[in-house]
Amino acid sequence: MTTPATIDDYIATFPPDVQEILQKIRATIAKAVPRAQEKISYRIPAFALSGDVIYFAAFKKHIGVYPPVRDAKLKKEVARYAGPKGNLQFPLAERIPYALIGRLAKARAKENAARAGTKKAKK
Repeated sequence: MTTPATIDDYIATFPPDVQEILQKIRATIAKAVPRAQEKISYRIPAFALSGDVIYFAAFKKHIGVYPPVRDAKLKKEVARYAGPKGNLQFPLAERIPYALIGRLAKARAKENAARAGTKKAKK
């Protein structure tokens, strides 16, 4: 498998129904964190703003989302989707919780901004 150059290239490799889900996740994250930059990292789509915000990928039966979830309230909300390695797995057979993905991206961007502010304050 070659590394896609762009998120569009990545999404284009999937069937139309999965492409639609991936595009909606992409738009949800872009709306939640409008200043974030799109990129491909680890061969999957990612968004970055003062560090990595969130990654997402399609698999045979689920969409994987990779945000470190530290917020206690969000941890409860995502518990049913928790994967084996700290990732989240949203089954393709179920409704994708786009609003939750947006909140995860916002929370992670806020953590990154706070950490970046702390680093600047120490300089």
